[in-house]
Amino acid sequence: MLMTKTTQPIQGKHLFLTLFSLPLLWGGILGLPSTAKDVNIDVGIIQRFGETKAEKLSISATSGDSLTVKFQDSQGEIQTLTTTKLTLNIVQESLPQSLLKEYIVLSDHATFETAEDSANQWKDKGIKAEVTQPGRWQVWAKRDVYETPLLRRLLLKNLQEKGYNDAYLESAILNSKSQANFTIAGKQYQSDYLEIIPGKNPIQVSHSQQKTRRYGGSLKLQPNSYGTYTLVNDVPLETYLRGVVPHEIGPNAPKNAAKAQTIIARTYALRNLRRFKADNYELCASTHCQVYYGLSGTSPKADRAIAATKGLVLTHNNELVDALYSSTTGGVTASFSDAWNGEERPYLTAVIDSPKNVWDLSQTSLADEETFRNFIRLRQGFNESGRRVFRWNKQATLVTLTRDLKKYLERRKHPLADIKTIRSMKVTERSDSGRILTMIVQTDQGTITLQKNEVRSAFGPPISTLFYLDPIYNSQKVLTGYAFVGGGFGHGVGLSQFGSYNLANLGWSPEKILAFYYPGTKIIPLDNSIVFWREEE
Repeated sequence: MLMTKTTQPIQGKHLFLTLFSLPLLWGGILGLPSTAKDVNIDVGIIQRFGETKAEKLSISATSGDSLTVKFQDSQGEIQTLTTTKLTLNIVQESLPQSLLKEYIVLSDHATFETAEDSANQWKDKGIKAEVTQPGRWQVWAKRDVYETPLLRRLLLKNLQEKGYNDAYLESAILNSKSQANFTIAGKQYQSDYLEIIPGKNPIQVSHSQQKTRRYGGSLKLQPNSYGTYTLVNDVPLETYLRGVVPHEIGPNAPKNAAKAQTIIARTYALRNLRRFKADNYELCASTHCQVYYGLSGTSPKADRAIAATKGLVLTHNNELVDALYSSTTGGVTASFSDAWNGEERPYLTAVIDSPKNVWDLSQTSLADEETFRNFIRLRQGFNESGRRVFRWNKQATLVTLTRDLKKYLERRKHPLADIKTIRSMKVTERSDSGRILTMIVQTDQGTITLQKNEVRSAFGPPISTLFYLDPIYNSQKVLTGYAFVGGGFGHGVGLSQFGSYNLANLGWSPEKILAFYYPGTKIIPLDNSIVFWREEE
């Protein structure tokens, strides 16, 4: 596999160089002036606008400011208007003739990381692929390569002849299309592309399905791959962090935990700019990326952490780390492959989440079922001890679990989606960190194998894959449900946010906290020599 250094991965991305003095951090002096980049990034703040008929957007200038609105009219000319407010909605417009919309779904996944690995595997087989997110993450045969019905059918036939039976053709005849309408001063306009630029202050966005929020930078409304639109915030990275850090780590996090989170959030954003390449933006504003609320709910403590760590990123061998993190590990972090498919990251390994020697993973793996159960019974001495989701027990009936599984299978177009009942469930393989690698579910229609994070997608009760199952029987000794007994919240890879609270309160520096959760890594100022990520050429 050929690897390329990608420091400017999205065509048209502008990097702005600024000079600033870097702060003094524990363990080394980083106080000399250094050149670093403040990158503008494109964040999809409303990803599929127009999915429901009632959706509306109101975009307004803050007091004393105005908005410049640029759009392309029906003649293809760029028009510019000045206003203080505009409203947007989506209408269905009849097409002069029916339109065929179709694509081949090669695979379907719970996470981007596993979807990207699947896309790379298809590329290795000679199939051009792209990662999309119509709901779950999917890998599609690249639409601009397989652009005719004949090419798509020939590809699908070829795949089926070679035994790749999970791929399928998604096909629909459209008689109408979504069309963006916007209204300024009582006059209606139509355009597929719309740019909204403030004079000097943040833009205020009111969406019918969420709170009113303010955003720095500018906004763009653009079509996506799913027949709807995406509202994109083009925003400087350091401004973006003001809308991430207080919502991810909490506005009252200890100072050094906030600094560690800021370095990780900055690194994560730059490492993941390729996520929405298929839709011509870079990051989302939800937990599929990082929670981002613009300039609403900013925190002085978080702002100080952002200023103190300006331009600092976490690297391994001069490449940005895959800066994954979660709320609560449950006492042990996971390696990358415990949660996703793909190449291991040497700095994402299983680490007991404690400043004390409460368990030695090198001597006692958690892959054994009984050993794992003994570990989950431990409650004291961990960084997260006492946190609400450090340990949990969630019970569900077979009826509820069957309903969950059926919905999951229907979303994936699984051949066993017509199940009537689950007969039994069993964890058959765990990683050294105790995460579930494989679970077998026996149903009335046959056996279903779930792997890694798909377990969480298939069932409502588990909030991590760090759990064991206990069957629940009625008085006649008939199986009626299961108890999910486990720990942690999220995938458990990399930094534990609540774990960092404890370490910061113990006096650990941001450098020491990050070295604990990402062994072998280095904090350095962002510059042109750093590899953002490595991709197949």
